Amino acid sequence: MKVYMGQMKPTLGNVEKNLEMMVEHIDRAIEEKSDIIVFPELSLTGYSLEDIVFDVAIKEIPSVLLEKSKEISIVFGAVELGKEDYPYNTAYYLEDGRLLHKHRKVYLPDYGVFYEGRYFMAGNKFRAFDTKFGRVGMLVCEDTWHQSAQYILAQDGAKYVFVLFNSPTVIGKKKEDISAQWKSILKSNSLLNGVYSVGVNRAGVEDGTTFFGNSFVVAPNGEVIAEGKYLAEDGICCELDEAQLRRARFKAPMFKTENINLTKKELERIENKRFQ
Repeated sequence: MKVYMGQMKPTLGNVEKNLEMMVEHIDRAIEEKSDIIVFPELSLTGYSLEDIVFDVAIKEIPSVLLEKSKEISIVFGAVELGKEDYPYNTAYYLEDGRLLHKHRKVYLPDYGVFYEGRYFMAGNKFRAFDTKFGRVGMLVCEDTWHQSAQYILAQDGAKYVFVLFNSPTVIGKKKEDISAQWKSILKSNSLLNGVYSVGVNRAGVEDGTTFFGNSFVVAPNGEVIAEGKYLAEDGICCELDEAQLRRARFKAPMFKTENINLTKKELERIENKRFQ
């Protein structure tokens, strides 16, 4: 499977312009003969939405994306307006002209420059799902910082985990250190669970916040095998070799020996202890 990471710079609140940029990346990915394209979190809308969150929320997937998904599978982020008229920070997976799966961000940060809990409803599940390339899982930004999310997807059979995020840079850090924590997390996820991790971040400045870009792919052995530019838009292609999954799981068989019943029992013990 050849994946293309669309490291774009969305314009806040301008869905039409962002959709045009996404289509440009999609056409480029098709020219590169990619099988799937992955965009960042909230690629359709921009991040710092606050009072305009309802104005940019969608109930229907843009028809141009559904049409393009007949040529290439598409993963993108948008504000979804749920049936109860609450907005969700949602990742969509399109394949062969239809919506195959969506993941609503579960963990909504409310610290630092983040205020998502104020205007988003939280999702309530982590599920892997079948695609024509194999079993896939999706996470949105803060979800990834919870070990349980990655563990659940792996135990649910995911071989490829797509992580859509919007992560800002930190003033004073060296360029190579900006994404160090993100890479550490996804390296651990790939190595311990025997999966490919594809992290796609946005670039650009929005409402005074600078996003660092540097999207990357981690192989099942924990090595970064492709990465994008820092602080700039980019389009990155990478081949994900399924044989590497088998080699990694044979060499480091932690996934095979995982005792899920023991994990469940101990978590129930801890939960019961909290309410005693």
